[in-house]
Amino acid sequence: MDWDYPHPFILPVVPRAADIDGLNHTNNAVYVRWCEQAGWAHSEQLGLSLDDYRRLDRAMAIRRGEYDYLLPTLLDDALLLATWLVGGDGKLSMERRFQLVRERDGATVLRGRWDLVCIEIASGRPRRMPAEFLDVYMPAVLAAGTA
Repeated sequence: MDWDYPHPFILPVVPRAADIDGLNHTNNAVYVRWCEQAGWAHSEQLGLSLDDYRRLDRAMAIRRGEYDYLLPTLLDDALLLATWLVGGDGKLSMERRFQLVRERDGATVLRGRWDLVCIEIASGRPRRMPAEFLDVYMPAVLAAGTA
């Protein structure tokens, strides 16, 4: 595959009947849900789960999300959703990127990005990333210009 960045975390996904909209394409909201699933799966693979977030009273929350829907996908299309952590200040914020590729032809059908900010779960206010976040996430962060 022609990935936007090296060493992606990949979540295979396939649109099912409930994912298809009135135009016979995968509904845009489904892509957003898949991105959330990929983000959590990647975080867990790196070593931080929702239980860890709760224990630490910290979370990486989406401050801004952008999605570019490039091509439609159809019922039963085999897709690969890649994600990376790209950029981060080591204090409050990181960026997560997504690229969804159709397996049969290698076409990129979606690109997305999230601006993430560390928050205290109890208050919802921005807080510095705890040491555990830095230890797990920062080694996985690619430099923004890496391609």
